[in-house]
Amino acid sequence: MEQQTTPGSTPPTPTDTEDLRTAADTVLARLVGDPTGAARLRPDQWRAVEALVAHRRRALVVQRTGWGKSAVYFVATALLRARGDGPTVIISPLLALMRNQIDAARRAGIAARTINSANPQEWADIRAEVAAGDVDVLLVSPERLNSPDFRDDVLPELASSTGLLVVDEAHCISDWGHDFRPDYRRLRTLLSELPAGVPVLATTATANARVTADVAEQLETGGGPDGGTLVLRGPLERESLRLSVLRLPDAAHRLAWLDGHLEQLPGSGIIYTLTVAAAEEVTAYLRARGHRVASYTGRTENADREAAEADLLANRVKALVATSALGMGFDKPDLGFVVHLGSPSSPIAYYQQIGRAGRALDQAEVLLLPGPEDEAIWRYFASLAFPPEEQVRHTLAVLAEAGAPMSLPALEPRVDLRRSRLETMLKVLDVDGAVRRVRGGWAATGAAWEYDTERYAWVARQRAAEQQAMRDYVTAAGCRMEFLRGQLDDPQATPCGRCDNCAGARFDAVVAPDALAAAHGELTRPGTAVEPRRMWPTGLPSIGLDLKGRIPPDEQAAAGRALGRLSDIGWGNRLRPLLAPGAADAPVPDDVAHAVVTVLADWAKGPGGWASGEPEATPRPVGVVVLDSRSRPRLVHSLGERIATVGRLPLLGSVRHTGEAGRSAPGNSAQRLRALHGSLELPAPLSEALRSAGGPVLLVDDYTESGWTLAVAARLLRRAGASAVLPLVLAVQG
Repeated sequence: MEQQTTPGSTPPTPTDTEDLRTAADTVLARLVGDPTGAARLRPDQWRAVEALVAHRRRALVVQRTGWGKSAVYFVATALLRARGDGPTVIISPLLALMRNQIDAARRAGIAARTINSANPQEWADIRAEVAAGDVDVLLVSPERLNSPDFRDDVLPELASSTGLLVVDEAHCISDWGHDFRPDYRRLRTLLSELPAGVPVLATTATANARVTADVAEQLETGGGPDGGTLVLRGPLERESLRLSVLRLPDAAHRLAWLDGHLEQLPGSGIIYTLTVAAAEEVTAYLRARGHRVASYTGRTENADREAAEADLLANRVKALVATSALGMGFDKPDLGFVVHLGSPSSPIAYYQQIGRAGRALDQAEVLLLPGPEDEAIWRYFASLAFPPEEQVRHTLAVLAEAGAPMSLPALEPRVDLRRSRLETMLKVLDVDGAVRRVRGGWAATGAAWEYDTERYAWVARQRAAEQQAMRDYVTAAGCRMEFLRGQLDDPQATPCGRCDNCAGARFDAVVAPDALAAAHGELTRPGTAVEPRRMWPTGLPSIGLDLKGRIPPDEQAAAGRALGRLSDIGWGNRLRPLLAPGAADAPVPDDVAHAVVTVLADWAKGPGGWASGEPEATPRPVGVVVLDSRSRPRLVHSLGERIATVGRLPLLGSVRHTGEAGRSAPGNSAQRLRALHGSLELPAPLSEALRSAGGPVLLVDDYTESGWTLAVAARLLRRAGASAVLPLVLAVQG
């Protein structure tokens, strides 16, 4: 790795250099829409372009957001295409980023197309256009690299014909980084198959020294020219950003503050939340208060995402309320503010997200509103890290014993991992050579594989250190921008003179009483739906359970209700301590019990409720049944007793746990069902009461995560004579 800003290899003649620079600046002028032609590449932009075009090098550019990294690869593309080279292939992680890049390419007269999950119907036509030489830039989503058809059929064509390979958001390559994505590791294959002399460019704004070294080393896969990877790393100062932290007493104060101050923030911007539930909750509240906002999360449909992006770009909304789904690449140069309702777990991720603001403004506001729920959310995401060695070895053994490719649905019941985590693990193992994704699923290769215990432990420690750094950022007395730049190993980090610690606070904690009352009412409004399970997971017969297909309607639970979600910023904050592992078991608190009664009353009067007066309404419950709890028996039984007393219903009894298995068993749906199978029973008095009552029953539990405990218990109750089972729980996990 060569970390300097002077290209190696044989230099071009002065005339060649002058001509190349003139041509580069001409392309830049078209790209930025400068009719005067006065636009000039920055020194390091030119060094990168020269290294790629004149010297066919591999380069890593680590520069702040808004510096102009995309200008480097679009200018280099135009120059290389003019010399007769093949199209540029850009590996780009997000659809929003791809759309911005295609628009930018069009401005520079560059024909760009994209292959991603949103346009499979266009892939064949795009390949034909590439083969015909009609495409200058092909943007490819990283998950395509791990698709068997793409890897086996398309990737070799691209490797042999590409004129420039670009890896955008290159920190995703490194599992030392804050946003490691295993699909990116497949780039090693592409790099190793590139013909000699094909230049490679990797770009990122968020790589500390260790990530920079790791990415640079991986870029050298397949050899590359002498001199190694050229690293161009600049200062990460963002002169326009004014950073602040405002600590408020609770979620109601934070929502009320947003309500009262949103219109005072400059221009339009982004409000980041840590979870999808919070984004949807905040969006609904702000809309109800008259603000023009839209939600943008991983759950948002692609068409709705495009509409939301367009509305923000055109300033038709004041803000997008977004998760990290909008974390990279969204390009609105005049974005006036970024507010975080909740603290990200990494200062590097935080720097990346706030980098969306103020790219073409003199001043932009960046505000963090931390909350008590932040650390619980951090712990949840940390639990999704690379699985322990025992689980990995077991998965490899299952694949080896199968003797044929296994799809994810077929493999999932045999291993104790949820599908998303299982798929991520398999992608890492694919890159490591232990498995291979093929048509029909995944297959073991039989190659030797070692679990890198030290590396995974180091990554876990790094995540813990990043979380502590975010705690320190919130409480820091020194310059906030200097702190963030220090976390990114920026040697030029100095006090910014603009943040709240340098220049004084610009925001106070005052909230209007009416706004606070409205926020408190929104957050304390109890009730959320609990959707029942209607289909058994695939593959259960393979683990000895004779269950498949649709759960018979006369064995299903009905739609239920919960007081709230554990990820909510309202009731979630009240329920998390109550239901936390190791929390003391005690009778249900009065405020929680009263709120559950409100949920029950609203449920009864709502659509289809037994007090709604509708002809097809569910009949009134004839009794209450409690699901026994090993960890919180007093809480659950007292909740059932309170509901029975208030509703003037008999407490019919409890569904009991038997044996060692139960709802606490971790894992995916199939494994949970295997643990539950035969572990729940109805005592004889409860069975007799159900036969005598013969009507609907309320099934009371503390919380539901996968929904399978409720489903299995409901099946037993329906078979015993209950005409309907209506689940009522304190919380929904997630």
